[in-house]
Amino acid sequence: MTNAPEIYFFNEQVSFQLTDKRKIRAWVFQTVENEEHRLGVLNIIFTNDELLIQLNKEYLKHFTLTDIITFDLSESRGTVEGDIYISIERAKENARAYREPFQREVRRLIIHGVLHLLGYRDKTRDEQDEMRAREEYYLSLPPWA
Repeated sequence: MTNAPEIYFFNEQVSFQLTDKRKIRAWVFQTVENEEHRLGVLNIIFTNDELLIQLNKEYLKHFTLTDIITFDLSESRGTVEGDIYISIERAKENARAYREPFQREVRRLIIHGVLHLLGYRDKTRDEQDEMRAREEYYLSLPPWA
């Protein structure tokens, strides 16, 4: 049985204040609905590079630095549930590299994780292009437009 829909935000090993939590919740709910899925429980955990490296090695057997790791905890098809770990250090670096506002980069990472939970992948070039297009589409919707 799926839990009542909810989005929770946590900080682990970082001091970070997410702005516009109410808007982000509504935006994520709308994204999931637009993709014809249901939202269960979603945990978004803001952390540092060290924890993401540890998770990457332990659970994914990857030995690279990453900005986000998504764990799909869905128990039924069509339901989105999971944990999204986001490195605030990588978000800051990405924002500088791409000349984007930091909070927009955080939102991009959030929606990237949500898209993974919706079934989008980014291993091949075509998948990466589709993922980027979906990110840009959802970032262009209100309240961020």
